[in-house]
Amino acid sequence: MSAPSTNSTTSTRPSYAAVLRIPYARRTFATALLGRLSYGIVPLSVMLAVTRASGSYAVAGAAMALFGATVVLLAPARAALIDRYGPRRSLVPLLLAHLTALGLLTVAVWSPGAPAFVLGSLTALAGACAPPLGPTMRAVWSRIAEDRQLLQRAYSLDGVAEELLFVSGPLLVGVLAGFTVPAVGIVVGAALMAAGTAGFVTSPAVRAMRPAARSAPRRTDGGRRVLGRIRGPVGAAAGVGLALGSLDLLVVVFAGQHGHGGASVAWVLAALSAGSAVGGLLNGAVAWRRPARIRLALLALGLALALLGAGLAPGLGTLAVTMAVAGFFVSPALTTAYLIADETVAPEARVRAGTWVNTATNAGSTIGSAGAGVLAGHLPVAVCFALTGGAVLLAGLGISADPVFRGRGLFGPGPFSHPPASTALAAQAVPLQHRPAPPARPGVLPLGEFEDKARSGP
Repeated sequence: MSAPSTNSTTSTRPSYAAVLRIPYARRTFATALLGRLSYGIVPLSVMLAVTRASGSYAVAGAAMALFGATVVLLAPARAALIDRYGPRRSLVPLLLAHLTALGLLTVAVWSPGAPAFVLGSLTALAGACAPPLGPTMRAVWSRIAEDRQLLQRAYSLDGVAEELLFVSGPLLVGVLAGFTVPAVGIVVGAALMAAGTAGFVTSPAVRAMRPAARSAPRRTDGGRRVLGRIRGPVGAAAGVGLALGSLDLLVVVFAGQHGHGGASVAWVLAALSAGSAVGGLLNGAVAWRRPARIRLALLALGLALALLGAGLAPGLGTLAVTMAVAGFFVSPALTTAYLIADETVAPEARVRAGTWVNTATNAGSTIGSAGAGVLAGHLPVAVCFALTGGAVLLAGLGISADPVFRGRGLFGPGPFSHPPASTALAAQAVPLQHRPAPPARPGVLPLGEFEDKARSGP
């Protein structure tokens, strides 16, 4: 059965509804979000369950450190499997290993007394095998949303939805903790991951993704080469992550110095998340004319200035407003970094490119948390905000040093300008199976074609 044409999904300025009208988009996106909800449930559930089973915060902290390290550090390796062998052949084994580790961990923490070595080993294994549904979903968006303005909206929608998952996941854990033991949260998270991944890999949009091992084994970029091509967006994402990691602690310090408790801190951080969601949706709704690298530098500048202003806030109310303004730049910056990474590498390296951006964000957050803890003990909180803003600015401007942009200048023509709307619409009017391949950019392989037939079986 031929893949439906997308000519009915776009207008001069595609909407978010048009994103969800792309063939197979609703089913694929919904199942990916279902599985990704596990990311917001499992870590907190594991921490609570390990604390209860071991009776030691030190053991729980060590176990979570191992879980986070294997999730972040091995993410590029898992993404390489997706690029090399395709989502279906890679996600299913990863899912089975992940569920096995979580199942064994659930048994180990159900009753107190489990050895610390066993708890740490199982949490590390569960993190090492976590299916990378987020980067894979972004690679799917890049395949099925061929209009670049439509892809921008798809990435913005994806980013905002993922942020909401990380807010709602811990809330669900809190509800479960009020009725049962923490280990039940691990079971719920595992069930969501199983259901989401199963639905995701059976979607026609995912089945149509041809692995590089079959389609172009000689063209596959190595991991270092992929990272070398996207150093700019990766550095910018690391700066945004550093800001997010720092703000969690700096807001607590600020609130304490002004005589406020934890409830007030929660409201300030909620303002940051709300600003990010609004900024992400608006960013996706605008038909930008400036190249993405320019937007990324300007977004980093906006975030840096907002952080400088946060240090000058006279009270917690003003700080909440400032955090909302800072959040306004967060989601757009990350979305733009993903777009640049996606357009810079070959089609068979897109999952790895998106994963490097995601890994940089997580690594930056970890460094930011640790750095803020050291600085807050020796410097005024206003200076800590200023230093964080300076780091974000340097990371964002570092995109001009990306090898892809050498010789082009910050405001010169670049490979990431959106095509004219008439050109995009003309391309959308041609059915996918009859559409000619887009012209290749220097150093970038042409986009892969979406298969015109989807197999009926899993």
